[in-house]
Amino acid sequence: MLRRGKRLEWFTLGWNVVGVVVLAVLAVTSSSVALAGFGLDSFVEIGASTVVLWELAGTGAARQRRALRLIGVAFVLLAAYLLVQSTLALVTGHQASPSVGGVAWTAVTALVMFTLAALKGRTGRALGNLVLVTGGRVTFIDGLLALFVLVGITLDLVLGWWWADPLAGLVIVFYAVREAIHIFRTEQS
Repeated sequence: MLRRGKRLEWFTLGWNVVGVVVLAVLAVTSSSVALAGFGLDSFVEIGASTVVLWELAGTGAARQRRALRLIGVAFVLLAAYLLVQSTLALVTGHQASPSVGGVAWTAVTALVMFTLAALKGRTGRALGNLVLVTGGRVTFIDGLLALFVLVGITLDLVLGWWWADPLAGLVIVFYAVREAIHIFRTEQS
């Protein structure tokens, strides 16, 4: 089971490294706040996977607390950045130019992340490893965010609702803050 947990994290890490590059290109070419935010969330997921892999290589309550704290801080930083960017986009009326590529990438990413989240959660519970279970929650949130970004950029692409893109960014802020609070509360328990 430990080997399985590590493989799941390595796959998640690889997917998100590729995702950062793909999302950077898509965000720049479309000027999308939601895609940029989702790319930054991929950095959080890379950090979370790295932390989970680090924790799986050792043991101890102190190591688990430190790992959870690092993941929580990454979510707080993501939320702060996206709150500013999404608010500025809404206030200034910034209009993205969404593409079919952005829609396709986020749709596939949502499916992959939901599958990985379920597998990580099951494996983490079988191992009794809170960090792997939390890594699964982070991956599930990544899947939800992909879904919200998908809806936002699709509404912008199909209906011309420019405000749906930064609104999707604000949804990411909500989930990032919620997840950080959950992680910090869990850490203190």
